[in-house]
Amino acid sequence: MKTFGFKIDPLTGEDYYEVYIRGRQLLSDSLLNKASAFKKEERLSLGLDGMLRSGVSKLDSQTDRAYEAYQRKTEDLERYIYLAGLQDRNETLFYRLLLEHLEEMVPIVYTPTVGQACMQMSHIQRRYRGIFITPNNIANIDQIFQGLSQPQVNLIVVTDGERILGLGDLGSDGMGISVGKVSLYVAIGGVHPAVCLPVCLDVGTNNPRLLEDPLYLGIRRPRLRGADYEELVEKFILGVKRNFPSALLQWEDFAKQTAFTNLDRYRERILSFNDDIQGTGATALSALMTAMRIKQTRFQDERYVIVGMGQAGTGIAQGIRAMLKEEGLSDEEARKHLFAVDMQGLLIEGDPLLEGPQEPLVQRRAAVDGWQLDDPNRIGLPDVVRNAHPTVLIGVTAQPGLFSEAILAETARHSERPIVLALSNPTHKSECTPKAVWQATDGKGLVATGSPFPPMDGNGRTLRASQCNNMYIFPGVGLGSLVCKASRVTNGMFLAASRAISSFVTPEQEAMGLLLPEMKDIRQVSAAVGKAVGIAARDAGLGRLLDDDQIEAIVTKAQWYPKYASYRPGTIRQWE
Repeated sequence: MKTFGFKIDPLTGEDYYEVYIRGRQLLSDSLLNKASAFKKEERLSLGLDGMLRSGVSKLDSQTDRAYEAYQRKTEDLERYIYLAGLQDRNETLFYRLLLEHLEEMVPIVYTPTVGQACMQMSHIQRRYRGIFITPNNIANIDQIFQGLSQPQVNLIVVTDGERILGLGDLGSDGMGISVGKVSLYVAIGGVHPAVCLPVCLDVGTNNPRLLEDPLYLGIRRPRLRGADYEELVEKFILGVKRNFPSALLQWEDFAKQTAFTNLDRYRERILSFNDDIQGTGATALSALMTAMRIKQTRFQDERYVIVGMGQAGTGIAQGIRAMLKEEGLSDEEARKHLFAVDMQGLLIEGDPLLEGPQEPLVQRRAAVDGWQLDDPNRIGLPDVVRNAHPTVLIGVTAQPGLFSEAILAETARHSERPIVLALSNPTHKSECTPKAVWQATDGKGLVATGSPFPPMDGNGRTLRASQCNNMYIFPGVGLGSLVCKASRVTNGMFLAASRAISSFVTPEQEAMGLLLPEMKDIRQVSAAVGKAVGIAARDAGLGRLLDDDQIEAIVTKAQWYPKYASYRPGTIRQWE
């Protein structure tokens, strides 16, 4: 049942919402509620007379009042709960507050605090957002979608909760990630909140803590696997295609093999991408592009050790390979620059644990002949660093302290300015701290981390580490793909996004060691990414045939800024 529709007055050209609900129901609708900002004529025409105090506020005053309440919270989880409650009451106010305090609040609505919230979601749940698809209701997928109150759906973020950040299987408590990603799509990308839908595929959990928790709100059974799981995903995708044929779908925090399977199976059938694979890879690649510019080197001048070959590690390695090949290296030449390390150690040809996407990343056995090893039966990370002489260390393992003082010191021996990307979230899972890198390199190391870390003074200057977070990529990729009517999302579009982000880093920021733009510019960065994606889609024959300036104009116009729309009452007949 739709609660409102987007309208344009044919006489005046004014944009407005045609509203189909009244009174208390209107005040309870987070997308429509203006609270004290309802004008007097709206109060009369929409059945609100007497339901609000007489004072009429502006959005600015409401924002000040909300921030005052936020500042009273003393713990990050309490701040998360407060912001979630505000979003459930009044989304326009929530997004205005978030935009005005973006650097302060992104770590609350997303990493690292969202991880803490997901760990306790069944205990802190107030209202439900989005939809939960289960084996018990998948047959009703069309009714579920058709029962949504929002006017349309253009963007879906879906998770099955099996690999939430570095925290593992959180079942349906992982919905917090889908909700958080949607919030960033709106705040950073400018996608209108009324067209976004967070989804959780609640297929059970293998987490004994949740199964034994009497307050857990998800399906209390082991995870659905095999053909039954694949059938549920297929029915979900078919439901999306029937009901929202133009929507973009983002796969989020699935387990490694499931993630690659879903991406390969559906990327040609539905406009979709996997943020953990493609988004992480593109963000890291952008940071590396900036680092090469600072060092005045090429990708082929560096040697890379990537630890943790899940979705993120594989996506990053694929991006580096693409750049090496773009510089003219063959597959075999590119292989010699990349050393991929997983649980079993260095990936080597013939390894029985290898999975399909990892095959191009393995080292030939001849390449490691003569290496000095601590254990002849396994080539561990210290062996790789000692023998491969890396200049770039990348960690996506969720193993805190993995890049030890000895590892960092050994890496610093082979490059005056080594690059270290310690990308695991949340903060306490990071492979090392920026401070440890700077201490090992006399302040010369170039660092990016998955969660924010404070700057450090060193050698008479301020040293800063960029937060290498996917929020630089996915909101702009989604925005650009949608407004340019792309038929699918390609690797070339992500490469264009990486270049657009890196180009935003100024010489002054580079001098401080920043590898990515500052958070204060991230909305403009998303617009630039959207433009780059639109151009790449057009050039590949997959998007609208507009010139560069036209693409930039429609991307900019599409970015929603939180302000209250004008309302006009619709008829009950239209609502029903």
